[in-house]
Amino acid sequence: MSTPNGFPQHSGACVTQSTEGGAVQDLHAKKAGKAAKKEAGGNGVLTFEDPPSVGTSLNETLKLLPDELKANMKIKSVTPRPPRKPRLERAASLDEKSWRRWRRFRTSQESLTDPNETSSSNGSLQEASLSPPVRGRASPCHRCCQQNSLHSSPDASEASPMGKSRGGTSDLGKRASEISSAFGGLLRGKAFAGGKPRLSQIMPARPLPPMELNVASHTLRTANRIDSDYMDYQHYSQHKFGRVSSSLSDTRLHGNGMVYDNCSTDSMKSTFSLLNPIRSKDVRSRSYLEGSLLANGALLGAEELSKYFPDRNIGIFVATWNMQGQKELPVNLDDFLLPTDPDYAQDMYVIGVQEGCPDRREWEIRLQETLGPHYVMLYSAAHGVLYMSVFIRRDLIWFCSEVEYATVTTRIVSQIKTKGALGICFTFFGTSFLFITSHFTSGDSKVNERKLDYNKTIQALTLPKNVPDTNPYRSSSSDVTTRFDEVFWFGDFNFRLNKDRETVDSILNQNPETDMSKLLAYDQLTSEMSRGSIFKGFQEADIHFRPSYKFDIGKDSYDTTSKQRTPSYTDRVVYRSRYRDDIHAVKYSSCPVIKTSDHRPVFALFRVKVRPGRDNIPLAAGQFDRDLYLIGIKRRITRELQKRQEQKDQKSSSVCSIS
Repeated sequence: MSTPNGFPQHSGACVTQSTEGGAVQDLHAKKAGKAAKKEAGGNGVLTFEDPPSVGTSLNETLKLLPDELKANMKIKSVTPRPPRKPRLERAASLDEKSWRRWRRFRTSQESLTDPNETSSSNGSLQEASLSPPVRGRASPCHRCCQQNSLHSSPDASEASPMGKSRGGTSDLGKRASEISSAFGGLLRGKAFAGGKPRLSQIMPARPLPPMELNVASHTLRTANRIDSDYMDYQHYSQHKFGRVSSSLSDTRLHGNGMVYDNCSTDSMKSTFSLLNPIRSKDVRSRSYLEGSLLANGALLGAEELSKYFPDRNIGIFVATWNMQGQKELPVNLDDFLLPTDPDYAQDMYVIGVQEGCPDRREWEIRLQETLGPHYVMLYSAAHGVLYMSVFIRRDLIWFCSEVEYATVTTRIVSQIKTKGALGICFTFFGTSFLFITSHFTSGDSKVNERKLDYNKTIQALTLPKNVPDTNPYRSSSSDVTTRFDEVFWFGDFNFRLNKDRETVDSILNQNPETDMSKLLAYDQLTSEMSRGSIFKGFQEADIHFRPSYKFDIGKDSYDTTSKQRTPSYTDRVVYRSRYRDDIHAVKYSSCPVIKTSDHRPVFALFRVKVRPGRDNIPLAAGQFDRDLYLIGIKRRITRELQKRQEQKDQKSSSVCSIS
């Protein structure tokens, strides 16, 4: 709303911000303003009932007016209009709000670096009036100021009666138009955001840092994690096992300049998927066919290995159990395969069985059912009643070579395959593995026979067959264990304690559960290994569990029959490596909960270093036992449903008796 003279009317309740008129004031304008103020005050027409700060700003602005202009203008006070009803807007989500803030910040950043920007504080007052008003949540007073400022544009000034009467070309008209434009531009240059004025835009002295192209909230970026305790696992594994479990390669994203920081990395992952983005030029590359360890796109190369194992360590579970040929299987194998310490499952499970149950397939189904859908059976083999099964995480089956196996019979009568050895080997990335399960000759005094069984096994086990040796210069044709990087040998070795039953029982009753040093002083295997007569180059983790043989079936007591066999550490797990410190034993224990045999299962957890390999080896190409996987998962679901139904029936069948 404008006056007949073409100038805006302002009520004292509307103006809440001071103007910046120092850039256009001069000494002559100050003197002329004082005279005009006196004349207007005498007529009683020009009155402003503003706060001190607002009145001062308006008076300073009016001081800029020439004497002739102030003498002819007539300003009438008006009553402020009631505020408009607020416009209802759709509630914005967190992502939309962050996106808008990012857009406003980006716009302001561009204006700072744009040399042609017209809203700079250093520009002319005429150009300042052309900038659009700032949208925001304004109070009623703010809206009045914005409306009045809109009428003080150059077009409105030129269309006013005073502009027409003066012809629009006189100095007085030009000066009035400039002052009117300046006043409107200054009002529009203020942003009513929380009652704080926006500072003038300043050109940066240095180039601005690159902006983060991340507009998604952290909650949404991590919403598609598979495991809810992913961050806990990452923190725990880094401190406990020295390994950060991650299936993503952040180094590749940062190295290629695709992202700038960790937040941008998360945004990049969530944009595509949990899988690492693949560049087209990497797919076009054929360098991996040469078998280079560092080639881009190599399936078994260093880049792929670092993606799945940043610290190049894999967790392996190795277990042995003499089942005594029992048909009855334990109801639950969780305590055996999934011990509560550590809290997280391993990457590979290798289970060897001696005197296995008659139904081998049922045993493998129970293993698959226990491990669940995260694991698949890479391979299984049998030699009479010797069984071995290798399970691996389903994500890792693509990095395994073909699996090979061989057997050795140590009995003179080979038709009865109760004693002997079974070996399975394969290459994982660039590291070769050999797993051997054995059942040596039994008997307290037959130490030499057991050493013969060992020697026959290392000589007669013909492995590897097609998979190339990773280091043939350190291999020996007379010892199969020298032809692989990592070797794990486990089974019922049948080595006993050279002490009578009464002495052993006395030691077990006196010593705590974890101190077995007095018993191990009589252990045959420990003595023979220290002499170097068996398991040359092998190591065994410290034993802190009670002897695994011989128990009464279904009980925790040792042999109470007439034979009164001496408790012994017959079930063992030993290991060796071509490279020093490649294998680190995390845990070595038994499972006293399973009591269906006279032996207790014994298991060991290892952290093994893995090296990158070449793609010129025979690959398994993701092969696994699909039928076993489907049967195990189906039975797992069926058993869970039955359990829930039983719990439901128990709740519904509860009877309350009133006495």
